[in-house]
Amino acid sequence: MDRTGATLQRLAKLHPKEIDLSLDRVHRLNAALGHPETKLPPVIHVAGTNGKGSVTATMRAILEAAGKSVHVYTSPHLVNFHERFRLGQPGGGRFVTDEALIAALDEVERVNDGAPITVFEITTAAALVLFSTHPADVLLLETGLGGRLDATNVVEKPLASVITAISMDHEKFLGDDLASIAREKAGIIKRGVPVVSAPQQPVAAEVIERVSARQQAPLHLGGQDWTVTEERRRLVFQDEDALLDLPLPRLVGRHQLANAGTAIAALRAAALWPGMAAAERGLGAIEWPARMQRLSAGRLVDLCPPGSELWLDGGHNPAAGEAISGVMADLEERHPRPLFMIVGMLNTKDPIGFFKPFAGLVRHLFTVPVSGSEAGREPGELAQAARTAGLSAEPAGSVQTALRVLQEGWRYEPPPRILICGSLYLAGDVLDQNGTPPA
Repeated sequence: MDRTGATLQRLAKLHPKEIDLSLDRVHRLNAALGHPETKLPPVIHVAGTNGKGSVTATMRAILEAAGKSVHVYTSPHLVNFHERFRLGQPGGGRFVTDEALIAALDEVERVNDGAPITVFEITTAAALVLFSTHPADVLLLETGLGGRLDATNVVEKPLASVITAISMDHEKFLGDDLASIAREKAGIIKRGVPVVSAPQQPVAAEVIERVSARQQAPLHLGGQDWTVTEERRRLVFQDEDALLDLPLPRLVGRHQLANAGTAIAALRAAALWPGMAAAERGLGAIEWPARMQRLSAGRLVDLCPPGSELWLDGGHNPAAGEAISGVMADLEERHPRPLFMIVGMLNTKDPIGFFKPFAGLVRHLFTVPVSGSEAGREPGELAQAARTAGLSAEPAGSVQTALRVLQEGWRYEPPPRILICGSLYLAGDVLDQNGTPPA
């Protein structure tokens, strides 16, 4: 185990629960650290259920294309813990080094002095220390879970509060209906600070509108105050001030159109819009691994039938299932291939809701264990859920096993399209096994 892993293992013992939503411990630790949250670069704060990472990655790409240095805090990581901390610098940000991350974690651990605190809270404090001691033009700060009681919700006056698409997820912590979840996400809205929201279901939109009005926060709601459409293979964004004709984002999928629109609206609301030239370069340079990522080379690619397409996505809730199946349907319409899925999922997710959009689209599905989490759903149980949703499914011992079954039995044309999805833990394991970790 490396030093970072050993430190995290030690920090995990400071609280009996992995998740315990509260700001009390965070405020205490930040005060003891000298309030790093007040010494940050200008912040854009991002919450939501789906699309947080894509919106953040799009904003980063556009800002960096304009020559800005951009700090980024995201979670979870895929392969290495360092992925959560990107330090901005001229020419493009880089993941934090081992030495800098360990130094920050050691500092917050020393100041915390053994008091109860969750790992996410103490690592968020370490992130604030890192970002407050390294200069940058902007900090893109993504919530971990929810918003109101999330450890990142300590910045009093961000440039903008951004809320991506809200759907059912993490019901155990955020509430068992959409309005309750939306209230938690809307907890990042600050008095007088512009709010940018992706297009929302009516129930969620109503909550965001109500909270924004109460906080006297100007609201820019997707589908109402701004729109984004695809016209002639171009992205067309419109708000009350402008009509922008831009290239489609590099990220694959119809759902990425709304994410790109949200990012554009956020930069405009935060007075950070760099102009059309930088936006065009940025949209073509977005990188966000494990979000409809085509794996073109690597150890797992070599296990596929020759000529196959191998796709990877970490989506894991019903809304993500809708989005991913839409991408697969579009690919099937343009370039038909038999589709096979390899899926691993946590037992906190809704597998039947995730699988239903794929009915009639998938030839066969393999279910696999999820390493890296004690909450992985047993493959046999997951295969039964897939069958309940109308899919042909069987359990497999691993991703490699499923790929070998396909490789050994494939004698047809065209070669298959293979989609691995259902969990960010699984996606990270796949990128690691393939030898293509995020950079």
